[in-house]
Amino acid sequence: QVQLVESGGGLVQAGGSLRLSCAASGSIFNINVMAWYRQAPGKQRELVALITDGAITNYADSVKGRFTISRDNAKKTMYLQMSSLKPEDTAVYYCNAAIRLTWYESSPKNYWGQGTQVTVSS
Repeated sequence: QVQLVESGGGLVQAGGSLRLSCAASGSIFNINVMAWYRQAPGKQRELVALITDGAITNYADSVKGRFTISRDNAKKTMYLQMSSLKPEDTAVYYCNAAIRLTWYESSPKNYWGQGTQVTVSS
């Protein structure tokens, strides 16, 4: 059974920094794209950043220059370094990963973490 567990959320003042982690566990053959999404109250879930297994990254315009996504493939862990945080970054942050459990799967399956709350006070 695959699990994605986020950690590192919390309360921070505007201008501060936080580092989120997402650790994958279980019987995993490989992990393709990993991504961070967020959902603020009353809003739809949105993509924050993604990273491929080849370390190609992409960011939402709203976080470019402030957030950095990275991953450690050996540890099956993804990170999101968030700096210059703004109150509008307040949301539940979710980890997402496309995972193959076996070599013969034709395509990876999508998995989600349970989410971690990030609150930025003004």
